[in-house]
Amino acid sequence: MANEIIEAAKTQMGKSTDALSRELGNIRAGRANASLLNRIEVDYYGAPTPLNQMASITIPEPRVLMVTPYDKTALKNIDAALNASDLGINPANDGNAIRLVIPQLTGERRQEIAKEVGKFAEEAKVAVRNIRRDALDKLKKQEKASEITEDDLHRAEKDVQKITDDATKRIDAIAADKEKEIKEG
Repeated sequence: MANEIIEAAKTQMGKSTDALSRELGNIRAGRANASLLNRIEVDYYGAPTPLNQMASITIPEPRVLMVTPYDKTALKNIDAALNASDLGINPANDGNAIRLVIPQLTGERRQEIAKEVGKFAEEAKVAVRNIRRDALDKLKKQEKASEITEDDLHRAEKDVQKITDDATKRIDAIAADKEKEIKEG
């Protein structure tokens, strides 16, 4: 019973770190990264379709994304979707592909983005601590209901703390990598 609670907490904490990775992947760091386009949807024959399903996205240069549609007739719709997006990058359409040149970041903007990364990391840590609290509450209820012994409770509390510490270290590592990427840009 206690093991199920610990495993559930571990899974939820893993989802929190995955969510942080996805969120940070959307932050532009002054260099081309195909994940910038993950949220872009294109109107393709009346249906919103993810851009990465209708085009190949390559990085021919460090600060350039090249979007080459599988169906050339969709080029105009892809161009319109990129213009309408919140990327803040003007697409250059050459008739066969679209080039997105990622602008160089200023030092001040790098600092702002680094703060944003820290904020996302802190939110992820709060989520992990909430998961820990919920798991500990469930374990204490089990002990009160005599479903587990006091020794089992203490062992389980240590296990929950260990997975919490591991998740926090992963969050710190993910945030540090992104901050390094932003500062090197």
